[in-house]
Order: sequence, then structure tokens, then C-alpha cells
Amino acid sequence: MEPRISIITLGVADLQRSYDFYHQGLGLPVSRTPQDGIVFIKTSGTCLALYPLQKLAEDIDPQMQAVPAKFSGITLAHNVKQKHQVTELLERACAAGGKIIKPAQDVFWGGYSGYFSDPDGYMWEVAYADSWEFNQDGSLVID
Repeated sequence: MEPRISIITLGVADLQRSYDFYHQGLGLPVSRTPQDGIVFIKTSGTCLALYPLQKLAEDIDPQMQAVPAKFSGITLAHNVKQKHQVTELLERACAAGGKIIKPAQDVFWGGYSGYFSDPDGYMWEVAYADSWEFNQDGSLVID
């Protein structure tokens, strides 16, 4: 297996609501709309997809029932280049229909971060550290 994740798909309760949150609210570019039955969000590297939760469960197993969890044990992260962008993005997510779970603050690992949840409860960390470097495409340099 090559060390690559091509697509992360979020099962969502309301595709239009999630589209509005990510595309209209956060301003992320998309290649499809809810009318297509799936939304692809264009990011640097990995693609983020939005797909109806029950249909995603049925794709795995036709008998599977989707049961959303309060916390799945997975977080998504968006790393920013300037400290003030952490608070700005948390506030933008909240204005778009998300919920600030952990306000921006200095954290144990030496950076500055906070968490918001999207309308379906997926947890996003927004983080900054002055030691980080970014690739030309905006992705984080991981050594």
C-alpha cells in the first residue's frame, strides 16, 4: 500500500446543510453539489467528501444501520500559518452553523489551538505553531 489517503468521507444527516456549512460558510471549494448526491471538497492533497450517512453505511453493508456517535475517536485538523487565524476560523465555523467546543488557547504541546464541531458533530481542530513549515501547496511539512 502506498502511504496516501485519497478521500475522507463524512457521513452526514443532511447533505444540503453540510454543503452550506463547508462551501458557503467556510468558503471551501467544491466540485459537486448536493443535487449530485455527493459533495467533493477540494483540498491540498486529500479530498474531503460529504455523503448521506445511511447511504454510506449501506455501501459498506446493506444491512448496516448508521448510528452517529457523540465522539468517534477521530478528529480532523486544519493548520494555519498565523496565530490569529485560529480564533478567526473558529468564529467563522460558529457563524456558519458549527459549534465551538474548545475555544482557542495555548496548548500543552507548545502551540495554540481550539476545536469546533460541524453540524453533524465531526470534530475539527484549528491549530497554529510558530515552528511549523508549509509546503508550497499549503500542506503542513511533516518530517
